[in-house]
Amino acid sequence: MAVSLRRKREALRGRYTPNLWPVWIVAPVALRAAGALGWVIYHYAYDHFAQAAAGQKPPKPVNINDPLKATVTALTLIGAVLAGLYAYRKQLLAEGDAHRADASQLADRYTTAAEQLGHDQAAVRLAGVYALSRLADDWAEQRQVCIDVLCAYLRIPYEPDPTAPEHKAGEQEVRQTIIRVIRDHLQKPDVPTAWCKYNFNFTGAVFDGGSLSTSHFRGTVTFADATFSGGTVTFADATFSGGTVDFHDATFSSGTVYFRHAEFGGGTVTFVGAEFGGGTVTFVGAEFGGGTVAFGDATFSGGTVDFHDATFSSGTVDFNGAEFSGGRVTFGGATSSSGRVTFGDATFSGGTVDFPGATFSGTSFDWGSLPLPTGA
Repeated sequence: MAVSLRRKREALRGRYTPNLWPVWIVAPVALRAAGALGWVIYHYAYDHFAQAAAGQKPPKPVNINDPLKATVTALTLIGAVLAGLYAYRKQLLAEGDAHRADASQLADRYTTAAEQLGHDQAAVRLAGVYALSRLADDWAEQRQVCIDVLCAYLRIPYEPDPTAPEHKAGEQEVRQTIIRVIRDHLQKPDVPTAWCKYNFNFTGAVFDGGSLSTSHFRGTVTFADATFSGGTVTFADATFSGGTVDFHDATFSSGTVYFRHAEFGGGTVTFVGAEFGGGTVTFVGAEFGGGTVAFGDATFSGGTVDFHDATFSSGTVDFNGAEFSGGRVTFGGATSSSGRVTFGDATFSGGTVDFPGATFSGTSFDWGSLPLPTGA
């Protein structure tokens, strides 16, 4: 990535260089053009004044000063326009130089930050995280590239167990810092430096904690094949307005993923094919106003998925084809005025699904061939 940006920077250096003719060619040509233009204007003006004088009674001779004054005036106006065009062109060249200098400086900053992220010492990597964050704020044209680099760092193989030989000292702090930096840029969607509309790719990443609470997601966030091996990852009070959060084929072996009081306004959260062998995914108090939460073909061998006090106004919760051999899915205290909950083709060999205190006044259920769960 650094090499491609360096090549682009070098191309920009030559791109705005003007191809100017030598003065000894331009000066004679300009004088001849000015002389020819003056001659044309003089004769046109002379003919005009001659016709005006001939129309008078008695006819009067042409005052030679009149066409001369008209010619000088016209040449002066043309010269003023040309001078303005020259000044405008000079300004454009200056702006091009400034743009080229800024692009070169930003590319140098990118190269430095990328090198810091690859350093052996955690403190230097931390400096690279903050440097890349500041660069993303200053370089709107390449902001997605900077975000992609931070996400790519989280996708690097990571061993969270400090006793394991592959564990790198200080690595957890670097990764947690990246998550905090991302969260900080997702808090105010209307500010110029917000990252809310950009995409985040955490495919295959290992998470042992981190907070994205109160964030605003308007793009796509991918946790496909990610592993949640411990700690708490929270999306509490986050807003998903039309975006997508993808956990397909993710593994939840322990820890907790919080969507407490999150709002899904047309967005989608998919856990299709995910494996829940432990830990908790909680949507306590979440609001689904047209969004979808899909657990199709997911495997529940342990852990808990909790929709306690969630509100469904028009959303969909889909467990189609899921396998329940353990664990618990609860809708305790949930309310719904419309929407859909489906367990079509799901299989139960263990585990529980319950609805204690839930109120569904206009919700469509599809249990397939399964017996009604507790509280339904």
